[in-house]
Amino acid sequence: LMLAAGVWGGLVQPGGSLRLSCAVSGSSLDYYSIGWFRQAPGKEREGISCVSSSDGSTYYADSVKGRFTISRDNAKNTVYLQMNSLKPEGTVVYSCATDLSALVSGCWGPEPWGMDYWGKGTQVTVSS
Repeated sequence: LMLAAGVWGGLVQPGGSLRLSCAVSGSSLDYYSIGWFRQAPGKEREGISCVSSSDGSTYYADSVKGRFTISRDNAKNTVYLQMNSLKPEGTVVYSCATDLSALVSGCWGPEPWGMDYWGKGTQVTVSS
């Protein structure tokens, strides 16, 4: 299993939007709950959103609730994170993660979600 996070363009002004993608390869996305994490320089990694494999339910941290939307397209083996109303947080690395055993059927609340495998992150810069 491999996860690859990506973004079309990584520099946006405050208030703008970006969509992240997390492409899954080597197995079917159907079996995996996927979490999105972010880490700013000098700060701890934060789990900001998660989508469950069992029922597609979603969770958002308070810091992004109402602005970000997570979705999964099992046919494309891809999870997306639509980010709107972005705040001027400088450069932040976003990563997607899952549990390789596919035992985590849902992530219905705050971390920990049991994720043990992170794909390579992608940088997002929100600055004027």
